[in-house]
Amino acid sequence: MAGSLPSNKGFLNRIERVGNAMPSITMLFLYALIICWVLSFLLSFVDFNYVNPSTNNKIEVINLFSYQEIVTFLTTIVNNFISFPPLSITIVATLAIGIAEGSGFVNTALKKMLGIISPKMLTPTVAFVGVVAHIVSDSAYVILMPVSALMFYASGRHPLAGIATAFAGLAGGFTASYMPSQIDPILQKFTEHGARLLDPTYNVNVLCNYFFSFGATFGVILVCWFVTAKIVEPWLNKNCPVDTDREIEQNSDVSYIAPNENRGFRYAGLSIIALVVLLAALLYPDNSPFRATGSGSLTSADAPVMQAIVPLLFIFFAVPGLIYGFVAGTFKSSKDVTNSMENILKSLISFIVFCFIAGQFLYSFNHSNVGVLISMAGADFLRSLSMPAWLTIIGMILLSSCINLVITSATSKWAIMAPVMVPMLMAVGISPELTQASFRISAAVNVSTPMFPFYPLILMYCHKYCKNAGVGTLCSMMIPFSIGIWLVLIVTLFVFWGFEIPIGFDSGYTYNVVQTQ
Repeated sequence: MAGSLPSNKGFLNRIERVGNAMPSITMLFLYALIICWVLSFLLSFVDFNYVNPSTNNKIEVINLFSYQEIVTFLTTIVNNFISFPPLSITIVATLAIGIAEGSGFVNTALKKMLGIISPKMLTPTVAFVGVVAHIVSDSAYVILMPVSALMFYASGRHPLAGIATAFAGLAGGFTASYMPSQIDPILQKFTEHGARLLDPTYNVNVLCNYFFSFGATFGVILVCWFVTAKIVEPWLNKNCPVDTDREIEQNSDVSYIAPNENRGFRYAGLSIIALVVLLAALLYPDNSPFRATGSGSLTSADAPVMQAIVPLLFIFFAVPGLIYGFVAGTFKSSKDVTNSMENILKSLISFIVFCFIAGQFLYSFNHSNVGVLISMAGADFLRSLSMPAWLTIIGMILLSSCINLVITSATSKWAIMAPVMVPMLMAVGISPELTQASFRISAAVNVSTPMFPFYPLILMYCHKYCKNAGVGTLCSMMIPFSIGIWLVLIVTLFVFWGFEIPIGFDSGYTYNVVQTQ
């Protein structure tokens, strides 16, 4: 019977019920803010023996309910919101993606990538495109899933296997990626903020996980290929046959590219090549203003080019998007351009509200010293366990993966975890960059939890071919991908660690606690 489920139905249903019963992420942070204030009051009466390594002073919790602290909080509310790490980064990057998406450039690029496929290489190509496509954010789901399903169906294969492979590639793309994306500076800001609770001078490079991310792409694509061919597609053929009472047009226009779109894409592609050449010419001279002062480095955290990653992403999305739009005729005037930017910003309304509440929480958590206290107490507990660093990292991966079952937003989750986990692991000698890399591995769980926000959309694509497919069906076919990607990312990280291969620019695996004392 189509949509029949294996024995994990009860477990998946429990996850769904728990997730659906939870408040919104914004409300969770509001509750956390209230709890933080209450803790600041209660703990302000307790004398702790912990010393803040950044100041060598004993940690004293500040009572946020004191008259002076209330006044200070009221005067900083706006700044807490505006300075919340991912707010400005996300808005700037999203504006550029809005231009590229609104013009149609993103859709055509995905169709082009999927169109150059040998039938024998269909599965790894779809996985590869999924890994690449995560840089265009949500728009990838809208075009990649139906096109992948159609190509599998047209090749005589199960269309849901195409959806599953593309979905898995996108999830793996969060950790495994060929190119930097907007998530890199977002995570870097939270990581650096957490590190400076312990070491105020610590800098985290925006590409501190890039080598690990690039290296992981090969394993992710291979495991998606294996899981699709050996596990998921055979399971789908047996348990979820394609409906025979529906006429599915194999020559659907979902993969059709019009002549004007081809022309626009050609000119947009040339603009990208020109931008790459121009950037290389600007970076090459030893006295380039994009290099760090003194050392001349292009990859250090204080190099202007590293600090300009988000503006560069904006340019590399906006310029080809504009050229494509006007050449293809999807943009008729400048009003169409601004409309595309305005339309995509509507999708950020809930995120902006979240940033306002989360910004107040982050200020309160750090200013009250509750965050430092929890980090030092946690580090003291870890030291008492005398666990090796590798086992601590495994624990970090397991913790963030479990949280990911109900909180799939990387921004929301890292906003909670970074202020605690980064300084806690620094205190036992583990670098912030390694902590961030281990956190990113948890994204593999996204595809198999019903709390993932794109589940309804993906189910809609599944229903085109299997009308009885449900949440359990989607979870069941994605769990093997989660397990496979999760394991291959862990193996990749430990291979890098074991051979002391840098996980990114200006990145190490250990942190010398003595240096802050």
